[in-house]
Amino acid sequence: MNKRLFLSITASALLASTMVQAQDVRYPQTRKDNVVDEYFGEKVADPYRWLENDTSRETAQWVEAENAVTRKYIDRIPLRKSILKRLKETANYEKIGMPFEQHGKWYVYRNNGLQNQFVLYQMDSPDAKEDQQRVWLDPNTLSADGTVALKGTHFSHDGRYMAYVISRNGSDWEEIYVKDCQTGKVLDDHIVWAKFTGAEWLGDGFYYSAYDAPEKGKETSAKNSVQKIYYHKIGTPQSEDRLFYQNPTQPLRFYSVSIDRDETVMYLTEAGMANGNNLFVRDLKQPNSQFIQMCANPDYIYNPVQTIDGKMYILTNADAPRYRLMVADINKPGYGDWKELVAESESVLDGVTFAGDRMILKYMKDNCHQLYVYSLDGKRLSEIELPTYGSVSASGKRGQKEVYYSFTSYTTPSTVYSYDMTAGTSKVWAAPKTSFRSQDYKTEMVFYTSKDGTRAPLFITYKKGLKMNGKNPLLLYGYGGFNLSYNPFFLSNYIPFMERGGIYVHAVLRGGGEYGEEWHVAGTKLQKQNVFDDFIAAAELLINKGYTSKDYLAIQGGSNGGLLVGACMTQRPDLYKVCLPAVGVMDMLRYHKFTIGWNWAPDYGTSEDSKEMFEYLKAYSPLHTLKPGVSYPATLVTTADHDDRVVPAHSFKFAARLQECQAGKAPVLISIGVNAGHGGGKPLAKRLQEQADLLSFTLWNMGVKK
Repeated sequence: MNKRLFLSITASALLASTMVQAQDVRYPQTRKDNVVDEYFGEKVADPYRWLENDTSRETAQWVEAENAVTRKYIDRIPLRKSILKRLKETANYEKIGMPFEQHGKWYVYRNNGLQNQFVLYQMDSPDAKEDQQRVWLDPNTLSADGTVALKGTHFSHDGRYMAYVISRNGSDWEEIYVKDCQTGKVLDDHIVWAKFTGAEWLGDGFYYSAYDAPEKGKETSAKNSVQKIYYHKIGTPQSEDRLFYQNPTQPLRFYSVSIDRDETVMYLTEAGMANGNNLFVRDLKQPNSQFIQMCANPDYIYNPVQTIDGKMYILTNADAPRYRLMVADINKPGYGDWKELVAESESVLDGVTFAGDRMILKYMKDNCHQLYVYSLDGKRLSEIELPTYGSVSASGKRGQKEVYYSFTSYTTPSTVYSYDMTAGTSKVWAAPKTSFRSQDYKTEMVFYTSKDGTRAPLFITYKKGLKMNGKNPLLLYGYGGFNLSYNPFFLSNYIPFMERGGIYVHAVLRGGGEYGEEWHVAGTKLQKQNVFDDFIAAAELLINKGYTSKDYLAIQGGSNGGLLVGACMTQRPDLYKVCLPAVGVMDMLRYHKFTIGWNWAPDYGTSEDSKEMFEYLKAYSPLHTLKPGVSYPATLVTTADHDDRVVPAHSFKFAARLQECQAGKAPVLISIGVNAGHGGGKPLAKRLQEQADLLSFTLWNMGVKK
């Protein structure tokens, strides 16, 4: 491997702006091997297989070389400094979560502006003034650079302890610590190699899910199998934890337990084998009781949301693609005996919160939320009016009169309201003050029509008075997978883009959960191309309507959305000016061989399933559809060295192949984050730096100089 870097500049005395425009980017020479795999009689070359070894010295040298080229290019973009400065300004406002009560004390998450992680405060009442709020847990003190993230807190049912889950450097691996709520001290209890878990309390200990410790050096890439459930008793070392459940006959499944607050019912959830899960229940009031299977079709989701006196309230899409709320009895828990409490409607039932002696149901219509108050017998009583179309989350507890909800939209930062269920009125509990004039911007919803006639919405946000002349920088974002819905969120990270005349657009795509399970399935396996067709159709509509043109259109997506960008830029390289695939699934033939990639098979299928499935995957796999001699758009691939969700090898191999194939003059670069993961829990400082890179790269390659 050539370890040297080359950057040809026309003249060293030129100004920085001229240098960036004129530079000839020379990429590191990436070694190629003669690795060939055979699938159903067809041979497929994988010359960059060696980059899958993310702990080798050679890969580390390649990463260093690629990062050096990328940094040299981006750091010479003049407007990056002003964009970063503005990003820090727009992020520098106090952010406050919804208050919640635990055993007579109240808690709230707050960030004073530019803190890397939110801080958890304790209060004596939800009306406590700021100087009466005490720091209860500050993740910013757990690392020097803010790379330790708080994943969750779990209070024991008697209020004596609080278990809290952290992750380091963005990894999916989790650790659990315990805090004594009476003394405020952190105990010696410490759990490692936990993953996708909380802490479910029962008596003087808790249950958690974990894997065996991986081979040294393979912590972020080895395939995870045989998830186990353990019980940890407070005051004992992890080595003495009791193995509660495992199923070695099904090594590629997830297992977890949950327990109601009265410690009378325990649920066991099994997932990872289809689009839904299996659900089992155990009556803790009966000595030596065993788990009873409640349902038998893992194509559907069964989510217990509350347990009251042996009645189990379950949110499910079984026989209801847009979800319904059902009730089961602990004495007759089988699905055939469940009773429907709230029937399926035209909108998707997206969440249920019990508060006081009522329920608050959250619905989703065209990707935007609506809130309604229901009685416990399933009757709709009233609607909680929201300011505009946006996203909402609710907080409350059974038997507790205080109810709170948080609302946000593309132009509205998260605002917390208290709701009086008796009067049916809301009032602002906490509203942030920002340097962003939301009244100067607008969001409109426009529907596009896909290749097969399917319609879906676009959310288009821009500055009022902007002329739609086809010359506006436009960033089109999408995801389209895994039954996930990306509801509206405050666009603080895109303010510098919109202030320069940019337009931000979010596209609703098949494969997500915006219209229920049928919408999800329509973008999976042998129908995955529908997602790419949707995104391409959205881009074409935006061009045809004059919002932008091919010279000013950028596309962006992360994870499954990174796959989306990779597939669309290889299928239609002529359509975009800039492409921003982040932590993407780029090798569709081998994705299931790393960490928990096998869990994506219900959405994607695998290259081992059948000849038909292999051929379908290969036909859109971004890595395998890159072609030499094609002029690809300016591309900035982003990933991270500790990403153990979508391992960085996907992006490594894609970037190496893209640089090999690029026939045009547009730069195709990769930025590899250090001490970072898939994105969750990333420090604010790092997020702002990365956003400055993305926005400056995008605008510069569209010809925007200021």
